[in-house]
Amino acid sequence: MLFDMDGTLVDSEKLWDVALQELAKEYGGELSVEARQSIIGTAMAESMRILHDDLGQPERDPAISAAWINTRILELFRTGLPWRPGAFDLLRAVRAAGIPTALVTSSPRALVEIALDTLGRDNFDTVVAGDEVVAAKPHPEPYLTAARLLGVPIARCVAIEDSPTGVASALASGAAVLAVPAEVALPSTVGVHQVESLTGVDLALLAALLTDRAAATG
Repeated sequence: MLFDMDGTLVDSEKLWDVALQELAKEYGGELSVEARQSIIGTAMAESMRILHDDLGQPERDPAISAAWINTRILELFRTGLPWRPGAFDLLRAVRAAGIPTALVTSSPRALVEIALDTLGRDNFDTVVAGDEVVAAKPHPEPYLTAARLLGVPIARCVAIEDSPTGVASALASGAAVLAVPAEVALPSTVGVHQVESLTGVDLALLAALLTDRAAATG
């Protein structure tokens, strides 16, 4: 099992909203709704590029902006992270069944370490953070890396995602994909099973997704 973090397991996107809008205000502007939605699921460098372009300030150094965001979001993460509906029960069921599990996120390791205080470090056999891969989502590398670290063929993995960027990454990797939209509506996509929330998602559904994927690929 390969779990995305922000918006999939924990309702952290609202904290990112706060930090991004505060930075935009610091720069004398306001982040548009369209730009904010484009940022969801992307790596930090790309997020800062989108923010700068949206504010009409492409000359700004993304490293400086990223450092500002990282400092602020660390503060916000420490205030607590609420679980997304059904996420805790599904993760607990997966672990109780002894299924190898990875956390695959675009967030940097420093943030992930704080989030793991909520998620539980023992709930994951491995973690792939956004600053630990060469090519971030939507590239398939994060999911391929997680499967390799777990020692499980990607074709035998189910990835759970909430954003278009994350879904594209998981789908390109060859995993079976379960999409659960949070902040952004997801289009109907061939090879992607979509649910309104993780409430009610069980091991039988996950097994069926793998069966369907195997049938579709022959």
